[in-house]
Amino acid sequence: MLQHKKILLSAIIFMSFTFLTYGQQGTLKGKILDSSTKEPLVSATINAGDLGELSDIDGHFTLQLPKGEHLILVRYLGYEELSVKINIEAGKTLTKDFLLTEEATLLDIATVSSSRFEKPLGEVTVSLDILQPDLIENTSKLALDDALQKVPGVIIIDGQANIRGGSGYSQGAGSRVLLLMDDIPILTADAGFPNWGDVPIEVIEQVEVVKGAASALYGSSALNGIVNVRTAYAKSEPITKGAIFSTVYLSPEREEIKWWSNTETPRSIGASLSHRQKFNKVDLVLGAFYNNTESYRKDSYTKKGRFNFNIRHRISDRLSYGLAANFNAGNAGSYFYWSGLDNAYVGDSTTLSERKRVRYNIDPSLLYFDKSGNRHRVLGRFYSVNNENNRERQSNTSQLYYSEYQFQKQFEASELVMSLGAVASGSNVAAELYGDTTFTSKNFAAYLQLDKKLFDKLNVSFGARYESNVLDNPGFSYILNNIEKIVEPSSDRESRPVFRLGLNYQAAKVTYIRASWGQGYRYPTIAERYIFTDAGGFNIQPSPLLGSETGWSSEIGLKQGYKIGGFNGFLDLAAFYMKYADMIEFNWTGAGFQSINIGNTEISGIEISTAGQGVLGSIPFRLLTGYTYVNPLFSEFDIDAENGSTAYTNAINSSSPDNVLKYRYRHSFKFDGEIELSRFRIGVETAYLSNIESVDALFNIFITDLKKFRDANQDGFWYHNFRLAYEHNEHLKATFILGNAFNKEYVLRPAILEAPRNVTLRVDFKF
Repeated sequence: MLQHKKILLSAIIFMSFTFLTYGQQGTLKGKILDSSTKEPLVSATINAGDLGELSDIDGHFTLQLPKGEHLILVRYLGYEELSVKINIEAGKTLTKDFLLTEEATLLDIATVSSSRFEKPLGEVTVSLDILQPDLIENTSKLALDDALQKVPGVIIIDGQANIRGGSGYSQGAGSRVLLLMDDIPILTADAGFPNWGDVPIEVIEQVEVVKGAASALYGSSALNGIVNVRTAYAKSEPITKGAIFSTVYLSPEREEIKWWSNTETPRSIGASLSHRQKFNKVDLVLGAFYNNTESYRKDSYTKKGRFNFNIRHRISDRLSYGLAANFNAGNAGSYFYWSGLDNAYVGDSTTLSERKRVRYNIDPSLLYFDKSGNRHRVLGRFYSVNNENNRERQSNTSQLYYSEYQFQKQFEASELVMSLGAVASGSNVAAELYGDTTFTSKNFAAYLQLDKKLFDKLNVSFGARYESNVLDNPGFSYILNNIEKIVEPSSDRESRPVFRLGLNYQAAKVTYIRASWGQGYRYPTIAERYIFTDAGGFNIQPSPLLGSETGWSSEIGLKQGYKIGGFNGFLDLAAFYMKYADMIEFNWTGAGFQSINIGNTEISGIEISTAGQGVLGSIPFRLLTGYTYVNPLFSEFDIDAENGSTAYTNAINSSSPDNVLKYRYRHSFKFDGEIELSRFRIGVETAYLSNIESVDALFNIFITDLKKFRDANQDGFWYHNFRLAYEHNEHLKATFILGNAFNKEYVLRPAILEAPRNVTLRVDFKF
């Protein structure tokens, strides 16, 4: 009986204490919004001392507080901190919305690619550049690869991206730079090739370029970096944007290489349209693009159209799901190299080809915040490619399946963010290119990323990933020099872990010092192992025993913010070093080209860049510029080495007697600046690329006049584009662009001459 009384007394005391405590509390609730657009800010933090909460998917929050006066701090990445005093009454609810204003400084731009959650640009632990959609629009870049040429340290040759010399040119097979659309890889299943034309530039929010190995977070093909394209979502007010554009190509510097008449001038026409709108709980994004180009290169043309949509339904303040899709169809004609310097815009007849293609991707997604504020995200993609080529053994089809689960937890008290996930993907590839049979592959991975802030100054990032690849080859035969060759059936399995560590220390208010080291890993593509075809008379043969390439990259960097009057920006300095093991390159083997492991390589260099925006004096000004130097070397390179050795193979296949990796620009400089004068905008785009010191030795011999052109351009080349825009009002703008203003002859890839002087007229509208 006495025991029962003690239990009853304890229960009464507990309930009385709970009632008294609750009776001394009140509630603060409301929404956290963008001050200009009134858009909800998701996962914004609201704190009163040690008590805090995150806003949900609609910007709502609820915070229980003791009665009395409190200082409320509201924070969101890329916005100015808001400090407000409030008074809480016991047992009552205070409803209050908080409006945050965007920060003006570029260092506070929100990025997600380095850590899979939003982090200000100044605090990331790797080199990361941002390409804004305004710059793409103002310069009338019609495909993402053309726009990326503006980013310091990024070179794209025939669609293959090269960041700081980490890649060369391998004729469309394999990429060390991973292209992402909204965090999901979109490389072709067979060749690992980025189809830049699949990226809907008409609905881009921003493009983030990570320089250096990112395999720990993103897996194979991120050995040299990533390009992550983020889609723009609907705002509170509907937005419809469109553009009509046309380019006319003028006579080249040497009139004799002009193959067209004055009445049949090569030209390009096209249009784009996008619409974004909210319908209660549904966000809708639509986009369309069309382009018809009759090229300045004879018999080369492109006709293509693209349609995309992105729908997101916010079921509740915690749960939303979405579906996005992109459909792309067209046909094109091109050649692999010119027929000679005196016919530089006419292709060698043996290399001409025509292609029809249909590509599409369908992307379901789901986002859920549990009651503890943890984020659960499910991503999916089905990517289908169908290429029909009029040349024998060059058509192919493939289907890629991708799924990923992400979990993220923020430990507010310890300023720690934990991100972990699991990935499963697979592909089917059927192609004449690979013995006219069907290959299947699977990839499984798990990753972990920890981001910790120490002493309110030091950001530490650690990542780890375990990746497993399976490739099933059914076997096939092919004919080489009238002899039947057999590729035996095989099932290849390989697993490997990779790690990454990054540091970023805020030495002063706008001074950030970073250091990064990351491992990279790339599994060979089906094309690299099993392709059998010819390109311009060169046989390309299978390499079924080709091994993976691995490596690591490191850098130290300084990002220094600055403000000159009303102009703000940052200066970025970086020194980098990359080391690859068993790097993969195509090399001549005597009977044809073949992917082989060329041994170890090392690439070092420096990069300096600056970006800024604002007002200089009374003139609005935007700037993006940078210089990159790379020193790309074979670890083994010696023409006098034993025949058959790695050192001998590298040397004998290089056109240069010096130890330098093929298809790299040692020096590159990029500049883009724009000023506003009343309703006019005046812009200049300039680039310098040094001469490619080394190409395939056989190309110098076999391709007509290639060596002659290279010898005459040992100092590299400059090109300059000028633009003038007139903004009639906020709804209508017309732009005139003079491309290759000084009509210089230059190449990005040997034996493919770039456009002569050209003029573009573009009209943009928005309502």
